[in-house]
Amino acid sequence: MSGVRIGIDFDNTIICYDKVFAAAARQRGLVPEGWDGLKTDVRDFLRSRAGGELAWQGLQGFVYGKGIGGAEINPGVREFLAACRKAGASVHIVSHKTQFGHQDPDRVDLREAARGWLKSAGLIDTADAAISAGNVYFEDTLAAKVERLASLQLDIFIDDLVDVFEQPHFPKATRSILFTQSRPPHPAHCEPLATWADIHRGVFGA
Repeated sequence: MSGVRIGIDFDNTIICYDKVFAAAARQRGLVPEGWDGLKTDVRDFLRSRAGGELAWQGLQGFVYGKGIGGAEINPGVREFLAACRKAGASVHIVSHKTQFGHQDPDRVDLREAARGWLKSAGLIDTADAAISAGNVYFEDTLAAKVERLASLQLDIFIDDLVDVFEQPHFPKATRSILFTQSRPPHPAHCEPLATWADIHRGVFGA
């Protein structure tokens, strides 16, 4: 694995927002008191109501910015990154993330918030970090994200969104690992894996 180039998406792949989305939605009175659910449940609940799309965008702006400190690292990510470091693989974060949220009145820099979270989680800017701070890329559009990962000539890319792998210019030579628990049909070149432990086994064989 020495010299292997691995790319990983950030939102909902490395970082998990489920708890912070539910808590922030309750705090803002967007869901009933005591309501609980995953990020996707919050989104679907809000979108089913009048004005829900704007409420959802505002919630995203808060969670990805000021509220990011309440988010958690997905189980198994640390172990995977430690294995990458031990094996001599280089790791790059490539994410579609605009600089500001669409409905965020505070205009918090979402990219700086994400870098701050990565630093506080010890994933960058530490002596034993598997990811160099210079290997973190945030792009304005999905197309720019795919262009970036193609330019990095990655051997493997890991993402929770099938849309990324369906982009016509996604590099065919890059192994596509889809981080998902759903089992609908996926593009033939994608490997759907449900947990980071599964990804660890799939990449390192143990």
